[in-house]
Order: sequence, then structure tokens, then C-alpha cells
Amino acid sequence: MLEQGIVQVYTGDGKGKTTAALGLALRAAGQGLMVVIYQFLKPPALATGDRQVLQTMSAKIRLETIDVPWDLTTSLTDQKACAQMAVAIGQALDQAGQLAEQGLCDVLILDEIVFCLAKGLTRIEDIRRLIHRTNRNVEVLMTGRGATPELIDLADLVTEMRNVKHPFDKGLSARRGIEY
Repeated sequence: MLEQGIVQVYTGDGKGKTTAALGLALRAAGQGLMVVIYQFLKPPALATGDRQVLQTMSAKIRLETIDVPWDLTTSLTDQKACAQMAVAIGQALDQAGQLAEQGLCDVLILDEIVFCLAKGLTRIEDIRRLIHRTNRNVEVLMTGRGATPELIDLADLVTEMRNVKHPFDKGLSARRGIEY
């Protein structure tokens, strides 16, 4: 158990926010800490390499997904999809808050919750409530593009990944094992 947990945010338009969070999860699990990862906007059907490994790798890392249909390219413009996802995100944040409050994990990662906040799929009040009810020994890490000033103020550590150059700009598609 950590002596003192802090709130971290990994944000920005560059690649690597989730990857960095997963690296922290591996490090924490390697030191015997219990890690819980909630992945938002990445439904169970999305077969990412990191998810496949995490689900079989360690009893020290628990992965939770939201089983609501979501298409990363079209769902943000679909009011019904957004409404369904907002309800599911609220329920997941409540569950995550209970775990963090009771100290049932040492590290809580909320993958893409920053983007959810930026796009109005959750509210700053819900995140603030989760942070305030978190046991002082639990580290909370949130990832995603578009960190708001209010979220930055709530955090103890904020890292911004900045896109300097990306192969997507030249038309290279996401590659299995590298981007997913």
C-alpha cells in the first residue's frame, strides 16, 4: 500500500497516454500493488494487444471495460450513443469510486476519462467526487486528450504528450501491436 496517493493526469494530442499509464500499472503490479484499470470508450469487442495481455497476465491488474456499443469515428455525433455511454460512464465512475474509497486497489487508472470529460460524456463534479472520496493511499491516474483547467487544478501531476510528428499524417493506418 502506498503511504500517499496522488492524482495524475496524462493528456495532450500526442501518442502515448494509455501506453504510459499501462507502464505505470506494470511497475505497480511488479511491486505488489493492486491495480484496477477502467477503460472508457474502448468496448470489450475492441481487441487491443494490451488488453489481451492484461487479461491473462496478473492477478495484480484488473481490467474493467464498459460494454456499450461505441465507434470511435461516429458515436460522438450520435445523441443516443452518447446518452447511453454517459449513463454507463456514470455507473463505472461510481464503482471505481467505491473501490478507491475502500482502498480495494492501490492504483486506479481511468483510461480516456479525460476525453470523456472534454466531450461532455461525464461531468467534472463526478470526477471531483471520485477524487474527494478516494482513500489517501490510492493513486488515481486519468488519461485522455483535452484536460480542462478544472481537472488540471484537481490534479497533483499533469503530463502533456505533444504531437510533434506522427505517421498518421502521411496516411499510415493504426498498426496492430503498436497503436492497438
